[in-house]
Amino acid sequence: MAKESLLVILGDDDYLVRQKAKEVFEHLCEEFPDDLSREIIDGRASRVEDVEQILYEAKSAGETLSLFGGGKLVWINEANFLNQTKTGAAQGTKDALDSFKSFLGNLGESKLVLSACPVHRNHSFVKWLQKNSTYQDLTKEEKEDAAFRRLVHETAKEDGVHFGPGALEYLAGKIGAHPRMGVEETRKLSSYLGAEGGEITEQMIIDMVPDFGEGDFFEASEAFFSGKLDWAIDAIDRHFFQGKDARPLLATLQNRNRLLIQLRVLVDGGELDPNQRLGKDQLERMGSKYLKHFSNPSEKTTLNVFSQNPWFLGRLIPLLRKFSTRRLIDLQAGLIKAFEDVLAQPKEQHSTIFKNLAIQTHARN
Repeated sequence: MAKESLLVILGDDDYLVRQKAKEVFEHLCEEFPDDLSREIIDGRASRVEDVEQILYEAKSAGETLSLFGGGKLVWINEANFLNQTKTGAAQGTKDALDSFKSFLGNLGESKLVLSACPVHRNHSFVKWLQKNSTYQDLTKEEKEDAAFRRLVHETAKEDGVHFGPGALEYLAGKIGAHPRMGVEETRKLSSYLGAEGGEITEQMIIDMVPDFGEGDFFEASEAFFSGKLDWAIDAIDRHFFQGKDARPLLATLQNRNRLLIQLRVLVDGGELDPNQRLGKDQLERMGSKYLKHFSNPSEKTTLNVFSQNPWFLGRLIPLLRKFSTRRLIDLQAGLIKAFEDVLAQPKEQHSTIFKNLAIQTHARN
């Protein structure tokens, strides 16, 4: 087989893997300019049956000629079954991957990109990929701290801002040098500075970046509110598989849900249009109308939606399409119950507590 037909990108940081895979895929699009000759397949699986379906779809896409003849470009994005989770370690998954090798060995004019995180590097299929593909392990290529600095600098440059003396180091220390969080916080800070750009200072980071950021809990919290149950379950599995604590994740979910409840009320009351961008001026106008109802209106807290950065709120607003006020209130009650269960039950049960809550949340209309 030609190794250049199978391109593999894996690592331990899902953001870095996704960004690199996207870069590789977009570069290959030059060889496959027709939209109908490209296909992206969601690689997230929570059962062996999901793995089998993902591999079947990839094989079917790769073996189908494009409309104009020739091969196709297929990307299995965010594969999560090359690890030691229950699904990844299942014999059915190993059998499906073994069968998939024959297809990968005869791609012909097609090309396949596989991005995966997290991975178990002693997995038999990963070892096979090392020998039979153009293989990139981002963990070995770039340390997290270096990736953090590179991505944050690139984001700042794109947004027309720069970091003042000591500011980047302070940001790294505050959020733990997580690349994805670095990009998100840099965008938030640049949004605050506005179109004219300027300098991100250490004081701005002190004022605007939470001491208890979502860092280690970012994917789990994103997945939980995504409306995609399979992703939520898998992200929770990953969170606890890596030995992380339940209580910080629970606090992150509660904080986000408090803000969603307040935003939902503003939408239901006709104060906020969920289809329009939320600007700083609009948030301040609404705040001038309702801040009198808060006991400490100047305090930055998730109990006060008007104390938040409008850019961050703008990222939450699309989630309102999936949640009614009733559903969000029910979820808040569920989070309180989950906290009680976490305190009462052994650590081994914490993952199950969160997965049950995710199932209940996604099952409600």
